[in-house]
Amino acid sequence: MDRCEKICRLDDLLKPFGFQYVPGEDVVTTTLDAWQREFGYCAFFDETAVHFQMVFDCEPIYFDYGQKTWLIEFWKGQYGLNTGGEVGIYRADTLINPGERRSAVFHSIPDEELLPISLELYKNGRRKCRLQRKHWWLTGFCVGEYSEPEELTMRVSITFPEEEMLECFYEGLKNAGYRTCELCVGCKTIFFTMKTPHGSQPRRRAAGKGRWQQWKNLMFCRLYQLVTSPFSCTLDKILYLYFLLPGSCRRMLRMGRNVFPGRKGI
Repeated sequence: MDRCEKICRLDDLLKPFGFQYVPGEDVVTTTLDAWQREFGYCAFFDETAVHFQMVFDCEPIYFDYGQKTWLIEFWKGQYGLNTGGEVGIYRADTLINPGERRSAVFHSIPDEELLPISLELYKNGRRKCRLQRKHWWLTGFCVGEYSEPEELTMRVSITFPEEEMLECFYEGLKNAGYRTCELCVGCKTIFFTMKTPHGSQPRRRAAGKGRWQQWKNLMFCRLYQLVTSPFSCTLDKILYLYFLLPGSCRRMLRMGRNVFPGRKGI
């Protein structure tokens, strides 16, 4: 197959899982119409992630705007066979008291409220991917690469439709522990870097389980690299694995947060 045909074939494989291949970055990202969009998000998913081989840092930012409570959350870490970073934008239908936010379910935003997002993921100072698009859940996954969350740094920018909304999010970041010197604002866009999260991390409360899951993640990544060693790029590696071991390929494509209870992958 030529390169265009391979990309089309890989996108056909990824689409049922809510993802697509990004040729210029050699990573996998979320599609705008991913099936996960119909589900909301809440703190429970972060609390249970380590039990599903997802060991990541998370930074939920809550703020009130337009008579609704919003949740913009950031993640970076290891998702089974994949090193990745994520930015998710959700909101509730009403205002939610601060004491109830951790138990509330937030909904994915509709098309008319999508925000321009930029995500750059670095591992030990080396850039792994850069993605920029209007989205509700922008992700970048490096397939078959192993990382500890502490090795990863994510640089993010978000552009808001109104200065008032930006100011509300800015205050949400400060309430979460970010200092003014860590934030840069200009032209309705905010820029900041997520290295060491300011909030408490659910994975720390299950440290033993996390170490066990990371050991398994490391072994699977090494096995993936061994089996696909004749090829150098993700496009060829995944297609090769699909034709060689289709069952293992489907398991690998369950990246991101699509294996939680109530959000089962394919």
